[in-house]
Amino acid sequence: MILVADSGSTKTDWALIDNDKCIYNVQTKGMNPFFQTEKQIEEEIKLSLLSHIPEGATVEAVYFYGAGCTFEKAPLVERAIANAMPDVHRIEANSDMLGAARALCGRNAGIACILGTGSNSCLYNGDKIIANVSPLGYVLGDEGSGAVLGKLFVGSLLKNRMTEGLKERFMEETNLDSPTIVDKVYRQPFPNRFLASLAPFLSRHIEDPSVYDLVSSSFSDFFVRNVAQYEGYKSLPIHFTGSVAFYFRDVLKKVTEEMGLCLGKIEKSPIEGLVKFHVNK
Repeated sequence: MILVADSGSTKTDWALIDNDKCIYNVQTKGMNPFFQTEKQIEEEIKLSLLSHIPEGATVEAVYFYGAGCTFEKAPLVERAIANAMPDVHRIEANSDMLGAARALCGRNAGIACILGTGSNSCLYNGDKIIANVSPLGYVLGDEGSGAVLGKLFVGSLLKNRMTEGLKERFMEETNLDSPTIVDKVYRQPFPNRFLASLAPFLSRHIEDPSVYDLVSSSFSDFFVRNVAQYEGYKSLPIHFTGSVAFYFRDVLKKVTEEMGLCLGKIEKSPIEGLVKFHVNK
């Protein structure tokens, strides 16, 4: 049996594969080595994952794709998995970007993009990533991500730059107020997760012109500041995965059409594509 995982900053999807078939899926909290220690990741695996593995099952390999799994940080994740699952013979931790590329493109060339809590993109030649514009995180980059949409939205909302009455509806629906928002952004851990958690409100109110314009502009920024730097971006299929891409797919399709680009797949999660990739491999 092998375990395949796709991890973002908010959640991790795990799939157990036996005899070329996925026998179960389970979801745990996100695991990001930039924000969590080796011990914290190890404990999350022990507490949230191991109980879901069938008794007597032998996991021979773990393929982990995660946000923050850079060349420097991937060994930390591999050690955490090894400590939690000492009987596993093969452990590989790779970037969530490679996971998205393998899931979306398979063995074909294309541009793979992630729009979730954070955002990222790459140029993939069917075998490996050959170009990647650094996402830079939600403070400096991450255009089109849930965290940036949330940041732009509350910034405009609290400065009274959105449609009249929207602030009142937001406060009523979310039970938030200005001091609480400032506290969660500047003083509480994982402000990116909090900001991304506001995306469902935007999705529910996407017909509001100020909300639509905010989301559309952020997607346009994502294309201009990231995708447009890849050779052949005007002709290659541009694939997307992530909750933001999935739930705002109508806006994403419209922006892609307006920019004359070739839209490929839009998947909520890469886990099914990763299962298919590893089964075929």
